[in-house]
Amino acid sequence: MKKTILIILALAASFCFGFAFKTMIVKQSDNETKMKKVTGIGGIFFKCKDPKKLREWYQTHLGLNTNQYGVFEWRQAADSSQKGFSQWSPFKETTKYFEPSAKEFMINYRVENLEALVQALKNEGVTVTDTIATYDYGKFVHIMDIENNKIELWEPNDIEYEKLGAQMNLKTTK
Repeated sequence: MKKTILIILALAASFCFGFAFKTMIVKQSDNETKMKKVTGIGGIFFKCKDPKKLREWYQTHLGLNTNQYGVFEWRQAADSSQKGFSQWSPFKETTKYFEPSAKEFMINYRVENLEALVQALKNEGVTVTDTIATYDYGKFVHIMDIENNKIELWEPNDIEYEKLGAQMNLKTTK
């Protein structure tokens, strides 16, 4: 009888440990798939002959008010009291900023938890071209896609970004 009870207890304990282990693995796997990667477009950068003239044309004809860095303000869809910022930045056609890409453009994507994302991208074999740069208004890093387009990833700090714009007295689109 004692032997039967011990066997039943051992089986029950094995079942419980196995269930707990499976639950931990499934939760870890769920967390990995639920990790937000891109949360929005942070900016579009492109080459042109005369960035200042082009900015003025877009402001005059399409009402796109950007500051000298191409920043413009917008409102969050889910909460219109929350601001967000993006960049629309023409660069001189001779810029080296897009290198090692030879393309005429670069897209900046807003992301969450840049450190975790960079580690995941490295694990997936994605080329990360530099180290994470940290500023008051956010963290940045560059990667390359499979067609050698340089991509900028930005984990923004919109509160500090807004303060920076106010300090510089920069006009943006609201």
